[in-house]
Amino acid sequence: MIIDLPSTTTSQINSRLVRLRDEGGATTLGRVLTLVIVTEDGQRTDAAIDAANDASREHPCRVIVVARGARQAAPRLDAQIRVGGDAGASEVVVLRLYGELAKEGASCVMPLLLPDTPVVAWWPFDAPVSPSKDPIGQLAQRRITDAAAEKNPIKALESRRAHYAPGDTDLAWTRLTLWRAMLASALDLPPYEKVVEADVTGEADSPSTDLLAAWLTDRLKVPAKRFKATSGEGIVEVRLGRPSGDVDLLRPDGKVGTLTQPGQPSRRVALQRRSVRDCLAEELRRLDPDEVYAAALKSLAKVVKGRTPSPKDEAPVAAPEAAANGAAPKKSKAKAGS
Repeated sequence: MIIDLPSTTTSQINSRLVRLRDEGGATTLGRVLTLVIVTEDGQRTDAAIDAANDASREHPCRVIVVARGARQAAPRLDAQIRVGGDAGASEVVVLRLYGELAKEGASCVMPLLLPDTPVVAWWPFDAPVSPSKDPIGQLAQRRITDAAAEKNPIKALESRRAHYAPGDTDLAWTRLTLWRAMLASALDLPPYEKVVEADVTGEADSPSTDLLAAWLTDRLKVPAKRFKATSGEGIVEVRLGRPSGDVDLLRPDGKVGTLTQPGQPSRRVALQRRSVRDCLAEELRRLDPDEVYAAALKSLAKVVKGRTPSPKDEAPVAAPEAAANGAAPKKSKAKAGS
């Protein structure tokens, strides 16, 4: 059921929520948190609401969507309440703010927060530079961003590192859960040797690739190298070098990975790229600071930026005629190791 409340106030929204609770039962008693979604009003707003609805089946909550509209319009608050089949296991309150009111999202959210429950803020697209200092971020125990959804994902990730505060997290980090688990389990098998080098290859604008290299740098105490992939999506390959041989995890198609290591047969493992709804549900399982994510952010500066060698960097092979006459091949102009 969807109820539209044009040109309304937060008091009228609360009154209508109380009436719905009286008519349909005390549904709010089963809510475990309040999820506040902050976005610009547009087509992408419904995609964020759908992801929150799916996550609410695991975490029943009240979802408050702050959809900021045109700044040049007259100040106005249009609200929409979604319950039942249109809200998953939650109740969704969409606040569309126009004019000067678009800057007062926190003031509109506060009267609608569930009492005595944690607050989680989520910016699905464009997050503030410092989420912990944002007015809505100050209301929340956890603040979720997504660097991959920003215009410049790598620059956004650097901003997360510079302005990190306990309680911050990013879905680019959550997308690494399967990779981290697979690599950790591979190192739990013999031979139990120290990793002496680590290479991570992925798309140039993949913040998850940078974070994985930073995590390996922090945990293995070896500066990982980050390479740009020439094909594939997201993270493509991770190689961990050990004296007895390399541990290699390759995922060329974004779906299925292949794990190879010395003394073990090659294994195909499920490494499907995770959806936003799965990552959001995982992040809502914990409300305490993520110390491992914080350590990975700090190690971003230690990651060595490499590049995939191009064909022109390789020394050309001598022509058959020159080789037959004993002539030396021409040297490549590229520097060794570049």
